[in-house]
Amino acid sequence: MRDQARVVVIGGGIAGCSTLYHLTQEGWTDVMLIERDELTSGTTWHSAAQVTNFGMTQTMVGLKSHSIALYKELRDDPDYPVGYNHGDGGIRLANTQAQMDGYRHFASMAAGMGVELEVIDAIECGRRHPLISTDNLLGGLWDPTDGHIDPAQLCQALARRARLAGAEVNRHTPVTGLTQHPDHSWTVHTAKGDVRAEIVVNAGGYRCNEIGAMMGVSHPVASMEHQYFLTEDIPAITEARHRMPLLRCPISDYYCRQEKGGLLIGFYEQECRTWGMDGIDPHFSNALCPDDLDRVTDVLEGAFARMPALMETGIREVVNGPITYTIDGAPLVGPIPGKRNAFCIVGLRAGLGEGGGHGWLLAQQIVHGEAEYDNWVIDPRRFTGHATVELTALKAVEDYQNEFRFHLPHEHRPAGRPMKTTPLTTFLASEGAEFGTVNGWERIDYIRPSPDFEETLSFRFNEVHAVVAEEVNAVATGVGLTEVSGFNRFELTGADTHAFLDRMVCGAVPRKPGRVGLGYLLNHHGLLKAEATLANIPASDRGPDRVWYGSAAASEYHDMDWLVSHLRPEEDVRIRSLTNAQTILVLAGPRARDVLSAAARGDWTREAFPWLSIREAHVGIAPATVLGVSFSGELAYEIHVPNESLHAAYAALRRAGEPHGLRLFGSRAIESMRLEKGFLHWKADILTEFDPFETGLDRFVRLQKPDFVGKPALLARSETGPRRKLVTLVVDTNDAPAHAGASVRAGADIVGTVTSGDWGHRTGLNLAYAFVEPTLASTGTSLAVDILGRSVAATVIDSGPYDPSFARMRS
Repeated sequence: MRDQARVVVIGGGIAGCSTLYHLTQEGWTDVMLIERDELTSGTTWHSAAQVTNFGMTQTMVGLKSHSIALYKELRDDPDYPVGYNHGDGGIRLANTQAQMDGYRHFASMAAGMGVELEVIDAIECGRRHPLISTDNLLGGLWDPTDGHIDPAQLCQALARRARLAGAEVNRHTPVTGLTQHPDHSWTVHTAKGDVRAEIVVNAGGYRCNEIGAMMGVSHPVASMEHQYFLTEDIPAITEARHRMPLLRCPISDYYCRQEKGGLLIGFYEQECRTWGMDGIDPHFSNALCPDDLDRVTDVLEGAFARMPALMETGIREVVNGPITYTIDGAPLVGPIPGKRNAFCIVGLRAGLGEGGGHGWLLAQQIVHGEAEYDNWVIDPRRFTGHATVELTALKAVEDYQNEFRFHLPHEHRPAGRPMKTTPLTTFLASEGAEFGTVNGWERIDYIRPSPDFEETLSFRFNEVHAVVAEEVNAVATGVGLTEVSGFNRFELTGADTHAFLDRMVCGAVPRKPGRVGLGYLLNHHGLLKAEATLANIPASDRGPDRVWYGSAAASEYHDMDWLVSHLRPEEDVRIRSLTNAQTILVLAGPRARDVLSAAARGDWTREAFPWLSIREAHVGIAPATVLGVSFSGELAYEIHVPNESLHAAYAALRRAGEPHGLRLFGSRAIESMRLEKGFLHWKADILTEFDPFETGLDRFVRLQKPDFVGKPALLARSETGPRRKLVTLVVDTNDAPAHAGASVRAGADIVGTVTSGDWGHRTGLNLAYAFVEPTLASTGTSLAVDILGRSVAATVIDSGPYDPSFARMRS
C-alpha cells in the first residue's frame, strides 16, 4: 500500500467505487480506495439494485441518466461485462388525482433533461403488466428505461477501470483514525499503516458515522431494516415471453421486479424498524438482519390484492438488510460542513440506481470546485445544527413509510416537529398560524381563517389560494406583520472587513455607515454562488463598527464555509454567526411607518430613514435593529430582535398596529408578492449553473472593480454570450401554477425550464420564472409551459410587473 495519495476514498460500495472511477475520469489518478473488508460487503451486496430514470428534481434525473449510460457502457464492455437488465420498463401506480398530477409534472420535468416518461391510464397499466389487478387504480407513470443491475459486478467493474487508470484499491484494510494537519491535509491511519492524503472522502455506507467520528463530525444518516423476498417460479412469467416490468406501488407500499422465473418483492411496512442506532457490530459484514415477515403482513396483503399470482407461489429466500436514509431522503454528496479537504458521499438510499451519477458529481466537485449541475438537493450543507442522527431516525421512519408517496406542494410532514422554534411559535399557533419548515425552523405558511380549516394538498390552486389573496390585500392596502425565523445572519468585524467583502462580492459593497445593499458572490467559474444582504452598523453600546451579512435560512453552513475558506491569514476579519440568536419581524404595507413610529422612539420619516437604511432602536422595550428593505414590494421594515426580547417586540407592534388594522401574513403571501416584484430566491432562481448576466442581475456586477472572486471566468463568459436567460412569464390558466422543473416549449421543442411559479394576487397574473434560450427571452415572445399534462400558452413580460418604478417601496 502506498503511503501517499492525493485523494483517499474510504468505503468500497457503490459510493466509493463510483467516486474512485470518476476521479480518474476527471484526470486525477493519484487516488486510493480503502475498504475494511471486501468490496460491496455493506449495503451494496444485498441491494435490490433497481435502476430507474425517475426523479423528483432535474438534478436527480440527471444523476440517474448518467448512471444508466455508464451502466450500459459497462454491460457492453467485452473484457468485463456487467449483468444489467436495461429497458424492462417500470410503472409507478396511482389511485389519486394528486398522484396523477404529480406524475404529469415529473414527466414534463424529465423531458427537459432528455428523458421520456409516459403517463398511462389503468387499462394500459394492466396491459403492460399482466400480473396486476387494476382495481382501485387511476393509472401510473411508465419509465421505459427501468431495469436492474448486478451490484457486485458493477462495483468490481468500476474498481477495475479505476485501477487501469492508476488508482489503488486496498481491501481488508480497516481505517482506525483520521488526523487533519494545519495545512488541511490528512493522515489516514489504517491497520496496515498510515497514508498521507490531500483530500479524504467518506463513502462509509451505514458505517459513515464511525468514519465521521474520526473527523469530529456527525452526519444526519440513519439506517432502516429493509426486507424483500424472492419467490419461486411463477408460470405466468414464463408464459409471458417477455420480462415483466418493474412495479412500484404507493397504494400497498411494495415494489417488485422479475428475478429469473419469479419475482423479487420488497416491502415498506408501517411497522418498520431503525437499525444500528446504538452501534454496529464490527464483524457485521456481508451480513443480514434476522427475517421478520410478520412485520410486513399488512403490506403483503395489499400486494396479494394487486398481484393475485403471488398467492399461488412460494417464498424461495428472504433478505433483510440495512439501508441508509437522510432527513429528506436524498443523499449527502459534497463538502463536509466545517471541514476543509473533506467530502462525503453517504446516505444513498437508492445507491445502485443513482450511484454512478453521485460519484460523477462528487468527482467534479473535488477536481473542479463545482459540478456541472447545481447540486444543492444533495449538498451536505443543506442541513445545519438541528440535523442530529436522532432527528434523522424519525424522518427515516416517516420516509420509509411513505417511500413511493412523493411530497405534494406545500406538504410539510410531521415527524421530528417542532425542531427549531422561536419564543413566538406557540403564540402564533394560537392565532391560527399554519407552519411550514425552513432548515428545521417552524415558519408561518399562512393564517388559517378558522380553527377547523384544512388544506387539500394539490398541484393545483386550492382552498389556501383565497386565504393568501386576503393576506396580500391586507399588506398592499394597510399593514401586515409576519415572523421570518431562521434567517441566516453573520456579523463581520475587523479592519479588513470591507476589503474582504469587496473581494468576495462581484458588485458594489455598501461602505457608508447606516446603509444596506444587496450583493452576489460568484464561484471561480464566474457562476452564482450566494446572495447576501450587507448592512453597515455604526459603532454603539451594542458593539463596534460591524457588517451584517444576511442570507437565506438554508445557506448557514454553505455561506460560512465559503467565506471562511477565502479568508487570508493576514486579514483582520472575524465572522460570528447570530443566526440562532435573533429573529426577524417583518412589518409591511403603506401604513408600516405609522405602526413603527408608534412602537419605536425616533424619527422614522422617509427623509430621516429612507429605503436601504439601518438603525439600532428599541421596539417597545425590546432592543432591535431595523432595516428598511422589502421582499414584498411594499414599504417594509425588517426588525431584527434578540430571541429573548422577541415576544416584547411582537407585543409592542401588535398594540401599535391595532388602530391601523394590522394583520398577520405568511410565507405564501411573500412568495406571491416577490414574484410580482421580480425578486429571486436562492437555490430556486439563483443557481450555480448560471452567471449573473444569464440570471438578469447585470446591475449587481461591477466589472471595473480591480478584482473579485470569479472575475476572470465571468469576463470570459461575457464574451461568449449567455446559454440561457431568466425571464418572467404570464401563464394563461387560473387552474394551477407552473411548478419548478416544468418544461417551457416553443412549438414542439423544449426551450427552457421553470424555476418558480405562483399567482400574483395584486396583478391578477399567473406568473412563472424560467430559464429559456436567449433568442426567446424578449418581452412579448409567445411560448408555452407544461402544466399537469397540458401545454398552456405563456408570454414573456418585463420583470417585476407590480410597481415597476419601485415607488411603493421607497415611499
